[in-house]
Amino acid sequence: MTITQLKYVLSVAEYQNFTVAADHSFVTQPTLSMQIQKLEDELNVKIFNRSKKPIELTEVGKKIVEQSKVIVDESNRILDIVHQQKGYIGGEFKLGIIPTIMPTLLPMFLQNFTKKYPKVKLIIEELTTEEIVRKLSDGHIDAALAATPLENEAIKERPLYYEPFVGLVPQNHRLFNHKQISAEELEMEDILLLEDGHCFKDSVINLCRTHKVDNKKGFQLQSGSFDTLIKLSKEGLGMTLLPYMHTLDLNDIDKSHLREFTNPPPAREVSLIYHKSQLKIQLIEALKKTIDGVVRGAISFSDVKIISPLQKSKT
Repeated sequence: MTITQLKYVLSVAEYQNFTVAADHSFVTQPTLSMQIQKLEDELNVKIFNRSKKPIELTEVGKKIVEQSKVIVDESNRILDIVHQQKGYIGGEFKLGIIPTIMPTLLPMFLQNFTKKYPKVKLIIEELTTEEIVRKLSDGHIDAALAATPLENEAIKERPLYYEPFVGLVPQNHRLFNHKQISAEELEMEDILLLEDGHCFKDSVINLCRTHKVDNKKGFQLQSGSFDTLIKLSKEGLGMTLLPYMHTLDLNDIDKSHLREFTNPPPAREVSLIYHKSQLKIQLIEALKKTIDGVVRGAISFSDVKIISPLQKSKT
């Protein structure tokens, strides 16, 4: 039994196809199949039911896959131990970032990080919270920047900052003449939202006083872009909510439509997250230290009310 064989088993279990698994493992399909067959012969069991399309794990195969994940992770930890001992900060590091954080936070730290740690190959991917949790669990990314808390025991969360929500209110809206707004005044029918899959939308739904939409506007709109929501709001089609850092680059006219919340303002917690069994801790610490250094001056809010992106809404 070899670690390479176990890696091949994990790849087939993930892709449910020998050819695809071989491509992702950078070997030929016959080589991968032969190695898995040798492992099955040694254990005298069938790990995969090859008669099914797509390929399925047998009952014992499911248990072997779970143990294989542990063994492969622990084998990778040996190199991680050596790197930590040498104080080496380098190599490939895969980072997921949710879409509502990517455009504001990434430009703040990316250049600083790459200059300070030139040996790190940072691979960044924009992902939804659901995709991030899955990829962390599967080991396809090393860490992520996301809104928390996630209430997932397998995920460790290292809070970076707390970002308040700000209302963008068009002139024809009932709240436009208010100097400040409160969560109790919000109703879903008033608010233009991001499309499904954005945890920011879930946070807004949790925040609103009423969740049942009595749509009197004649349309229902969800967008994947804050820029689109801002333009539609300015046209008088409804108010929207923005994370604080998305308001910093607005022009003076647009800023005149911003309304802060009464204290404590609703906010999201933004954290650096990773799987509890994660390797590359020295890289995670380096990333957190870099982000801490650049956001400290931009975000200094502490008296806030955290709205969880995964809290179940009440209807």
